[in-house]
Order: sequence, then C-alpha cells, then structure tokens
Amino acid sequence: MTTEAKALLKSSNTNDENIWVKIKPHAELIAALLSGVLILAGWLLDRSDLATASIVTYLMAFIIGGFAKAKEGIEETIENKELNVEMLMIFAAIGSAIIGYWTEGAILIFIFAVSGALETYTMNKSHKEISSLMELQPEEALRVFEGTEERVHVSELAIGDLILVKPGERVPSDGTIVKGYSSLDEAAITGESLPVSKTADDPVFAGTVNLNGSITVEITKPNNETLFQKIIELVQSAQSEKSPSQLFIEKFEGTYVKIVLAVVVLMMFVPHFLLGWSWTETFYRAMILLVVASPCALVASIMPATLSAISNGARHGILFKGGVHLENLSHLRAIAFDKTGTLTKGKPEVTDFLVKQGLTKEDVLLKAASIESHSNHPLANAIVKYAKENISEPLVHPESIEDVTGFGVKAAVGHDEWKIGKAAFVGKEHAKAFADGAADRMASEGKTVVFIQKNDEVVGLITLKDVVREETKQAIDQLKKQGIYTIMLTGDSQTTATAIASESHVNDHIAECLPENKVEHLKKLKETYGNVAMVGDGINDAPALATANVGIAMGEGTDVALETADVVLMKNDLPKIAEAIDLSRKMNRIIKQNVVFSITVIMFLIASNFLQILDLPYGVIGHEGSTILVILNSLRLLR
Repeated sequence: MTTEAKALLKSSNTNDENIWVKIKPHAELIAALLSGVLILAGWLLDRSDLATASIVTYLMAFIIGGFAKAKEGIEETIENKELNVEMLMIFAAIGSAIIGYWTEGAILIFIFAVSGALETYTMNKSHKEISSLMELQPEEALRVFEGTEERVHVSELAIGDLILVKPGERVPSDGTIVKGYSSLDEAAITGESLPVSKTADDPVFAGTVNLNGSITVEITKPNNETLFQKIIELVQSAQSEKSPSQLFIEKFEGTYVKIVLAVVVLMMFVPHFLLGWSWTETFYRAMILLVVASPCALVASIMPATLSAISNGARHGILFKGGVHLENLSHLRAIAFDKTGTLTKGKPEVTDFLVKQGLTKEDVLLKAASIESHSNHPLANAIVKYAKENISEPLVHPESIEDVTGFGVKAAVGHDEWKIGKAAFVGKEHAKAFADGAADRMASEGKTVVFIQKNDEVVGLITLKDVVREETKQAIDQLKKQGIYTIMLTGDSQTTATAIASESHVNDHIAECLPENKVEHLKKLKETYGNVAMVGDGINDAPALATANVGIAMGEGTDVALETADVVLMKNDLPKIAEAIDLSRKMNRIIKQNVVFSITVIMFLIASNFLQILDLPYGVIGHEGSTILVILNSLRLLR
C-alpha cells in the first residue's frame, strides 16, 4: 500500500471516529426515532394486508428501539440479582406480541425508548459542565529553565518550576506570579465574569485565562492537586453519590417489581374463573397491568432532578459533594458562621486616621507608612496600603529602625524619633487623652487602635478592623427571611465579636471560641434546632464543618476546609448559601410533585384497567407519557 493510500485510509478512519463521537450521545434517541418510523411502516403494511411483512417490520422496531433498555435491564438484573422496571417492559412487550397486539407492543417499546433517551439526555446534560471544564485545562505548558523555553506536558511540571503564560493562553497549573502583570479571567473557577488584575506574589489557578500581559508563574501544586482538578472531582463524586430519597426508591423498586409480577400472574387466571372473562381478555388485561403498574415514572422522579440541581449549582459556583447534602440543605434550621474570612474579608483595613491639630495628615501618614513598610505584620501592611491609596509622595527610608516585640516599632526619620504601636508603648495616659479619648470609643466598636508618637508626643492614631464583607448583610437577611437562625462563632474578644455581629445582622454570637469550643457549640445547636450548617474557611473550622449536618466552605479557604466541607462556595459569595437552600427546596418540591403525579397516574391506570375501560395503546401512552413528563419537570432545575 502506498503512502498516499495509507494517509487516505487513516484520514477516513479518523473521520469515521469523529462522526461516531458526535452521534454517540444521541444514539438512543436516533434508535427510538428509527423505531417510530418502523412502527409507522408496519402499521401501513398491516393496513395493506401484508401481515408477514408487517410483523417483520414490527420485530425490527422491537429490536432497534428496545435494545438499549433491554440490555441495561438484563445486565442490572444479572448484576443485582433483582428484577427491575426494564424487565417489566420487556415482558409486557413480548406478552403483547404473543396475543397479537404487535402495534401496541411496538408503541410501548417506542415510548419507553424515547423516555430512556430523554433520561440519558438529562444525564449527559448534567455532565456537560464537567466536560466543558475538563476541556478548559491546557495539556501543555511553556517551562522556563536557565533562560531557555521548553514546551512540556502539564503532568511533567513539578513544584518550583517556572512557566511562561502568554496573553490569550490558559494557565496550565496552580502557581504564584513571580514576574509580570496581567488581568485574568477566572470565570471557570469562581464564576466571576469580570477580569481580575494580578501582579507579583498573587496566586493564579489552572484553567483561568491570561488576558493581556505575559506572566512568569512558579508552580505551587502538582497538576493532579490543583483547585481546578478538585472542582472536577467534587462534581463528579456528587453526581455519582445518591440521595436518601433515591436510595429508598431503588430499594423499593425491587420489591415493587416482584409484587407487580405476582399480581400479573394472578391476573392471568383469577378474572377468568371469578368474573367470567375470556382467556384472551384475561391475558390482555394482565399485559396492560404489567405496563401501567410498572414504576417507571416513580423511579425517574428523583435522579434526573438531583443531577439537574447539582449541575445548576456547579454552573453558578456552588459545588455539592453529593445529592444527600443538596437534599439536606432544605431541612436546615440554623447556620453557624466563622468570622474571619467568612463574614469578614479576613484582612484588616484602616477605618479611621486622626492627627494632632496643627499637623498635616499627609506628613504623619507618610512617616508612619515609611516605618511600617519594613514590617510584614498584617496591621503594618494595611497601613502601608492605606498610605499608598491616599498620598502621592513616595515613602522615605528611616535612618534606623527597631522592632520592639509585642509593643510596636521605633524608628528615626530625619531628626525625629517615632514610635508606632500600642498605648503602653507610647504612654497610656498620653494615649488615653489624645483626641478627647477617641481611642476608647473606637476600641468599643471592635477596632484595633495603633498610636503614633513623635518625640515623646502622641501625634496621631490609626484604627484598623477586619471589615465585614459587603454582601454579608444581604446574605444574612436572606437567610432570616428563609426562617433560618444565624449565629457567629469566633475566637475574637467579646467587644470585637459584638461589633461584627451587629454589623453583619446575625441573630447571635459567641466570642473567644477555640476550635474545640466551636464543635461543642455546634452540638448544642443540633440539639436545639436539629439540622445545622457550619460555614468556614480555615483549618480551625474543619472540626466544626465535619460536625455539622452540612459543612459549607468558602472557595478561597484552606485545602483542609475544602476537603471537609459538603458544599463549597467557589466565589466566597455568601448570598449563594440562600441560593443553594432555594435550589434544594425547589428540587425537593419537584421531586414531591413527580412522586405524587406518578403514583396518581399508576393508580388511575390500574383502576381503569380493572374496569375494562382502558385499552393497551392508551395504557402505554398514559404510563410512558407520565415518565416523560416527570423527566421534563426535573429538567426545569437546569435553568
């Protein structure tokens, strides 16, 4: 074979594979529609008195339309040693053919195949977010080593490697920017549509898009441990884990099928002897019973709804680790919140800045920030950040600087000696008297007060506070409207806790909580309210997250919190909790609708059959139609 011929053959095989990949997700629906065409052809042949050709055509409709569900039913029966709904449909179709009702049996197979294809569509739709997510992660990265660039597979990247991410490229692995500045689209991770500006020392995540500048990134996690991979694993495990309702229905299905078969066997004989029905009528009614009593709609009441809700949540940045947690959310009566990083931003910010009369704020702030720029303390970083946002002059370099552990920092700038720190460091009496005792008033509001002294005279004070998130009040108010009790558990002092609790609108708060105390308080809440959730982000929250009925972690929290929690908010967006509860309640409402509707239809069809007013075609349409309606009702959760 020539090279050209081999290339042509390879191209042809590749095209065939591509066509099959496109067709495969729709194979069941295509088979169902082809079955419908064959049924129509069989009916026309029967009307033309071509009985043999009609039966052959119907048989083809049976095989093509029923193959997928029959295969599924037989395999599950063998594996679980338990009869299922699919087997009932097979028996009913075969029974209809035996008594000469080929058209009715074929229609049964057709509608059953359509409902099966619709259920498969729901499954595929629920997995779509995972597939689209997996496609977002690049397979290769541009590794930089000693000035040379090398294109490598992401699996070859190790912690500490440097990679270059150019404009328009996706970040291949989690890391920290060591060089460059850019804006990144993090929608795949957080759901946030607006780009986020990033510069040196800022973290970047696999799957996000570098929009404009080139950045050099140092890898901080192996490829299989990235936040991106964790999101995929969380949703995959959630879709495979079944809710309590689904597990109950599956257990119920096996017993119910046995009961139906037993009643059908009795139906084949008892009405003939007790009611005087003919053998044909008796067998016909038994076949109708086999069809209408099958719990197809009941079985389809839960799983499509659960998968649709999980997919909806994933698309909006709410990751559920299983249907059980999604179901439990609707039963919550109380939610406990950690403070730092959950209700608050987790980083102190300057809230007030006062200086002695006669001095300029700009000069005092410049000197204070210049001194604090030599410290890594969170309060010092907040003061420096505040200064850079409010003054245009560059920071100066102190002639000398001394860190006094536990009190503050002392420095010489020009001919002046400066002190920045606690009241005891600058003199308690001077500190208390400054600005008519403003320090005590601000401390009572939960603020941390830092004093500024120049040459033995207090010349200013700066207050800092871990600021409540902008969306916190909205989130708590929404939860209160849903009838949920809210409480804050924090390790902070009573003064700070009271101030933050008031600002965030929670019902109650408990201060000075160690991790073990949080667990104890959660246990008490469970005794009082029954179903309780915990929301946190840190390592110290992990025990409480595990203790709660539902643990909810903030997406920017620690790995331990993410792994322990049952629900993850990828965007640290607290109002998403109320959305998740609404989604859970809507899912449970739809499941109840599905269950009540399916049972009502089954009972109505069974009664109509015993009264001999229901023919097989209408029984098939009523039964399978109810299954399709139940699945379509569940698909509403995808919106």
